[in-house]
Amino acid sequence: MVDDKYDCNGLVQQAMQVVDTNIQALGIKGLTRTVIHPAGMNPLIVYVVEPSEGASKTVMMYGHLDKQPYGPGWEEGVSPTDPIIRGDFMWGRGSCDDGYSAFACMLAVKAVQESGQRLPRIVLTLETEEESGSPSLLSLLKEAEPLIGTPDAMLCMDSGALDYE
Repeated sequence: MVDDKYDCNGLVQQAMQVVDTNIQALGIKGLTRTVIHPAGMNPLIVYVVEPSEGASKTVMMYGHLDKQPYGPGWEEGVSPTDPIIRGDFMWGRGSCDDGYSAFACMLAVKAVQESGQRLPRIVLTLETEEESGSPSLLSLLKEAEPLIGTPDAMLCMDSGALDYE
């Protein structure tokens, strides 16, 4: 189910840029970004937020950009790429299909920084091949190991929803 032109159509890079532009706009202190992109693999993006003074723990957060082509099954008049408000709910792929993970993680980091609370070292890893079964994820994580270190805790920002109930 992977986009067979992912490596040359620029859509993964465009999604990465949208995410990075919004994260950088938050003004998070101590933030760095590294893109790991070996030949023949989709990129892995690693954001690191340095810990507050005296903090020694590392929290790893995992998410994915989930930007592979969408398949059939959408309701008439509802597009996976153009969200709509219907009643009290927003409908669209990014609102419920893990497109939120990068934003939710970094908004939480920003909120902790603004509150003046201590923050552990945060490592947000974002993969770009989840819809194709993540065939390169373990290799990419191994390559990112010097950035990630040994996490004390890990949060997986991925969800499952079998139906709208």
